[in-house]
Amino acid sequence: MKNEKDIALEFNEFSKNYTEDMIRCVPHYMDLVSSFTKNLPEDFKPEHILDLGCGNGNITAQFIPYFPDSNYTLVDASKEMIDLCQKQFQDYNVKYCNTYFKDFHFEEGHYDLIVAGFSLHHCSNNERQALFKKIYSALKKGGIFSYCDLMISKTNSDHPSLLKEWGGYVNSNFPDGEKWAWVMEHYKDYDNPTDYSLQFEWLKLAGFTNIQTPFKDGYWIYLQIQK
Repeated sequence: MKNEKDIALEFNEFSKNYTEDMIRCVPHYMDLVSSFTKNLPEDFKPEHILDLGCGNGNITAQFIPYFPDSNYTLVDASKEMIDLCQKQFQDYNVKYCNTYFKDFHFEEGHYDLIVAGFSLHHCSNNERQALFKKIYSALKKGGIFSYCDLMISKTNSDHPSLLKEWGGYVNSNFPDGEKWAWVMEHYKDYDNPTDYSLQFEWLKLAGFTNIQTPFKDGYWIYLQIQK
């Protein structure tokens, strides 16, 4: 995998047509994104929300209509993505951190809700295990950690068939094949997806016990975990 600086530059470029590209390149993208608000407890009223790898703000934008007065912290390594969020959320209580997860300070017991949409696969396995522990510590009791991603290791025996199905989806939207070639180049250089069963174990080791799977289609998965 390439280094962190390369990843930030890659997403600076990707920011130009982020939402359109995600919808047309990621199967079930809108179902996964909408899952973040569909499955919250009815009486859940988060005061502090942390969005890890906020991108252009698509996940935070799901919460704003429901929790307009909450305090949001958005973290992303791409300056261009942060700029897009600042323009979109200027009327709300949002602060921004243009940094990597490992360099972000997780305040203990501070957050009611921590979310990550298609961002944790950029972490190595060791980084993700450490991150889960930091997230557990940073949540208040009863707080929720929710995230969606592709959850299959590249060594999984189902991985070749996953790539075939995924490629068929992307090529149906971009028939010239150039977009799929770009996706695969990005996937090879920057992405480290991990089997969901292994992530379950890491979440349990971090201290979580209430782990739910409200949306799952193949290996495209949304998890909601309560402390």
